[in-house]
Amino acid sequence: MVTEVLDAPEATGPAGDGPGTGVDLADAPGRPWWDPLGVVASTVDWGTGVVDWSAATWHTVEKRLARQPLARLTVAAPRTARWVADEVRSRADDVLPGRPETRITPGLLGHVALDESIMAMAVGPNRFPRRDDYVRVGAELGEARAVLEAGGFLDDPASFHETPPPLDEPARTRGWALGTSYERLWWPSGFSPREGLPGAERWLGFEANRTASAWVLRHEDRDRPRPWLVCIHGFGTGSVFMDLVGFRAKHLHETLGVNVAAVVLPAHGARRPSRISGEEFLSFDLVNSLHGLTQAVWDIRRLLGWVRAQGPTGVGVFGISLGGMLTALTAALEPDLDLALAGIPMADFPDLIRRHSPHHLHLRAIEHHILDGTAQDVHRVVSPLAMAPAAPREARAIFAGLGDRLATADQARRLWDHWEQPELCWFPGSHVGYLWSDKAWRFVDDCVRSRGLAVDPVAPVEAANSRQ
Repeated sequence: MVTEVLDAPEATGPAGDGPGTGVDLADAPGRPWWDPLGVVASTVDWGTGVVDWSAATWHTVEKRLARQPLARLTVAAPRTARWVADEVRSRADDVLPGRPETRITPGLLGHVALDESIMAMAVGPNRFPRRDDYVRVGAELGEARAVLEAGGFLDDPASFHETPPPLDEPARTRGWALGTSYERLWWPSGFSPREGLPGAERWLGFEANRTASAWVLRHEDRDRPRPWLVCIHGFGTGSVFMDLVGFRAKHLHETLGVNVAAVVLPAHGARRPSRISGEEFLSFDLVNSLHGLTQAVWDIRRLLGWVRAQGPTGVGVFGISLGGMLTALTAALEPDLDLALAGIPMADFPDLIRRHSPHHLHLRAIEHHILDGTAQDVHRVVSPLAMAPAAPREARAIFAGLGDRLATADQARRLWDHWEQPELCWFPGSHVGYLWSDKAWRFVDDCVRSRGLAVDPVAPVEAANSRQ
């Protein structure tokens, strides 16, 4: 502020003596008439400086804490509190039509805190993109958008997905997990990114990912036609051990009498090119995500073709989280599904990147033309929200957690709305809480039974008793 006065043309005092006596201080630049000496402005400047220093200091401390996984857990409590505040506000604003009012209980708070803890542990500085990554990803997304626009795929996203060739006879091995014997199928994926898209050579360079895989629980009475359920796992899983639990596959197989075929997604499980399952599939490298989602739908449809060749009495698809999103994508391309069940589904991956990214990463991504609409445009071709569902409305169903902090409840609501508001179950839990939700699993059973996919020996007895 002093500099402004010294530089003012009206100043008449000797150079370097500060404001001269001939200065009309009230007319000095930036001076309001009621504060000619700049006392208030100087105080504000001082206060702003303190705030800026405090923010910079906290940012430094925050970055150091973020490098310690256990220290990152401290953010779970304030984020849970923020969720409570958002829920209270949403009741007044009615911003989530189609979702029931959330009853905030200690159990639900525990679920929300668990989700927030998982996110805090998973998202650390070692997973953040480097500065060079922003430039590369931004350039690749711009190139991809140009290719997709020229091909007409942004106007017709479903046409981007090519029909895969039949899967005739995959290789077979046997395995054992959690006391359950299963059959493993292997086959060459045969997927290749569309010509002209960036990152194709990098994606095809993941050698292990070129071999597609699924595991199967199949009844011994192979001469008897049975329904089949294709299960699609979530991000970061893909092992038989985890997915047997995640789908309650043994219950589906033994109690409901369904043949189960669970696909292993690209870059997951035995197909992963690095130590972490799914690391190259869903990440800041959004062109890799484009290729991964496209290949996933390709592999799922090939597996569906093989399932239909077994002479099933019905065919359904059941996905969890990322698998829920892929269920919705499959339902946009496959009209002959008896059930398309999306559990705790993702629906808009760029939106989740924006939501879960630290503020500085978000701003830098906008600066490099990544989250400024470019990623959203590119991901239209792998977004279930951009494609009309082909599977009939009566086949579609969704279950979602009221306290989901990973895929978020709003993602499920948006898919439900896009799907013409089909059967929907909200359970009082979070993303991982579906594992323990009786309400969610009763809904799964009801969906399988109501679509005629169950071969349940108990059902005829119950029906006979009800008629008596």
